[in-house]
Amino acid sequence: MTICLCLEVSVAKATTPVDLTITPRDRRFGRGSPIRRWWLNDDPIATAFYNALSVTFPKGEGYFVDSVRRFRNGTPPKLTAEINAFIKQEVIHTREHVAFNRHVTDQGYDVAPLIADVDAALALTKGRPPIASLAATTALEHFTAMLAHELIANPRHLAGGDQQAAALWQWHAAEEIEHKGVAYDTWLHATRDWPRFTRWRVKSLVMLITTWRFFTGRARGMTELLRQDGLTGPRIWARMAWYAFGNPGMARKIAGVWAAYFLPGFHPWKHDDRALIALAESDYEAAVLPVEKRAVATA
Repeated sequence: MTICLCLEVSVAKATTPVDLTITPRDRRFGRGSPIRRWWLNDDPIATAFYNALSVTFPKGEGYFVDSVRRFRNGTPPKLTAEINAFIKQEVIHTREHVAFNRHVTDQGYDVAPLIADVDAALALTKGRPPIASLAATTALEHFTAMLAHELIANPRHLAGGDQQAAALWQWHAAEEIEHKGVAYDTWLHATRDWPRFTRWRVKSLVMLITTWRFFTGRARGMTELLRQDGLTGPRIWARMAWYAFGNPGMARKIAGVWAAYFLPGFHPWKHDDRALIALAESDYEAAVLPVEKRAVATA
């Protein structure tokens, strides 16, 4: 008990950088340009992962926005401004993933079972105090930040992908890194009067539940999309496991950062990875902008 009571004593030692600017980038991807059915390196497993994840975003990000906005009043001015920028970013993310998901359904995929799964997951906090939704959002924002870091830091994840689809995911990842502290800072503000152990216990329990729901939900989503491709059975399950834990091994590579969520003094910005935002921006400018400029020149 003594050990547990010490958790989060030093939380103030790591905070969101004072010079951080959260910038909504109003960009559009893939309008009018078809993408392949297996758009990521002609790999059905990799494509199914990102397609299944994208299907969760429109409703999921709406949930994040509502959860954080409920606690905006009374926050310090800097955090208030960051919440407002966070909301703008998430709204644009939603718009772009709605467009991306339209590409998915245009390929003949039925995503209704995946959306039903998202509805069931979000309903877990229905009827509970708003702080429950904020705790879930804080955990899920840590997930998106972990995935975003790995996505940009390791080019293998999007190698061979259709240009516009890959650019969408890099842009989204950069903004997830940029606003990764907003939900957590809102959580710290909302629970500022809680005993430290209570805060740690609630956020840890919610993260464990969220982790289980995240992995099982994405596995079901991938399995369903692959089933619609006629790909089923133990060999496909083995390929999915290898994709997650072997090569490129996204789940394996984020394990350490996931565990850090439970440590005393955790804060998303304890690891300052803003350099990846600049990297994603430079990749965007090198790969996408020349294409857009050529399109304008020939119009």
